[in-house]
Amino acid sequence: MADITEQAILTHLSRIVDKKRGKDIVSLGMVSGLVVKDGNVAFALEIDPSEAAEMEILRKEAEQAVFGMNGVKSVSAVLTAEKQQDSAPQSAPQNTPQQKQPPQKPEVPGVASIVAVASGKGGVGKSTCAVNLALGLKAQGLNVGILDADIYGPSLPRMLGLSGKPKTTDGKKLEPMEKWGLKVMSMGFLVEEDTPMIWRGPMVMSALQQMIFDVNWGELDVLIVDMPPGTGDAQLTMAQRVPLTGAVIVSTPQDIALLDARKGLNMFRKVEVPVFGIIENMSYFLCPSCGDRSDIFGHGGAHETAKELNTDFLGEVPLHMSIRETSDAGTPITATAPDGEHAKIYIELAGKIQDRIEAALAKSGPAFVVE
Repeated sequence: MADITEQAILTHLSRIVDKKRGKDIVSLGMVSGLVVKDGNVAFALEIDPSEAAEMEILRKEAEQAVFGMNGVKSVSAVLTAEKQQDSAPQSAPQNTPQQKQPPQKPEVPGVASIVAVASGKGGVGKSTCAVNLALGLKAQGLNVGILDADIYGPSLPRMLGLSGKPKTTDGKKLEPMEKWGLKVMSMGFLVEEDTPMIWRGPMVMSALQQMIFDVNWGELDVLIVDMPPGTGDAQLTMAQRVPLTGAVIVSTPQDIALLDARKGLNMFRKVEVPVFGIIENMSYFLCPSCGDRSDIFGHGGAHETAKELNTDFLGEVPLHMSIRETSDAGTPITATAPDGEHAKIYIELAGKIQDRIEAALAKSGPAFVVE
C-alpha cells in the first residue's frame, strides 16, 4: 500500500479549482483540519455559508479526488463556515488580545436545550431512535418536543400516529401537534405523504429555520431534532444556525454505516457542537422463537468507532420485530409498553443523554431540575 501523506493529499486537492475565484482550493486556504489515519482521510472546506449549495459540488469533487488515491480507504469531507469573519476589519485596540468569537445563534424561546439525533446515512433506524429517545426523556419527567427536520422524507407523522395540519392563533407562529405527551412539528403535516419535495438548498434551509423559530413550542426542557441523514445543506444549517446543546449519532454495526457516521460526527465537531456519543442500532437479533442471538450486521463496530474517535458509546439497541411494528403503527414502544425490555433500553439511553445535557448546560447556565 502506498504511503499516504498530508502533502500528497494536498497535491491532489490542488487540482480542484473553485471556478468562481479562478484558483485551486489549497492556494485559497479552504482546506483545513486534514487528518490521515490508516488509510482513512478527513478534512474540511471552509466556505461562506451563503455559498453552501454551490460549494457542495466542490466538496464532492474534492472527496472523489482523494478517494481515487492509491491506498485511501475512506474520505470524509465536510463544509464549514469557520473562516467567514476572517475578512472583517480589525478595529480592536492594539493592546487588546484578538480572540475569535463564535457566531451568536438566536435562542428558541422557551426551549432549554436542543439535541440533534443524526446519522451519516439513511436506513439505520435514526427516526425510530429519535422518537423513542424523546419518549424516554419524557419518562424522566421532562417536557419534551420533537422536530422532524427531514424535509425530503418526513416520517414522524406516521411513527407517532399523527395526522392533520398545525394551526396558528396569531398568524405568525404555528402551534405544534401533540401526541404521546410530545409536542411535534414536521413538514409531513404541511404536505401530503406522497408529495415529493423538489426544493433546492436555500429553500430547505429557510423551511428548517421556520420550523424551529416560528413554532410556539411553549416551555420545553428538551427539543429532539430528528436530522436528515448525511452532511449536506440541511445538516450544516442546523449545526451552524440553531443553538444545539449537543448531538447523538446513530449507526448500525456495519463498516459502511460507520464510515458515514464518522462524517456526521466530524461535521458537528467542526462547527463546535458537542457530540454526546454513538448509539449502535440493530446491534443484534434475538430470535423470538428460540432466543438465539444473531449478529446480522456484525456487532460492536460502533463501540470501537466511538473509542477511536474519542467519544462516548451510549449503548446498543437490538433488531426486533416489535420495535419495527410499533413504529410502523404509530404506537412507539416506549409509549405503549414502557415496562417492556425494549422500552427500558431507550429509557436508559435517554437517561445518559439527560446527564450530558445537564453537564453541557452547567457550563453555560443553570441545569434544569426534575422534581
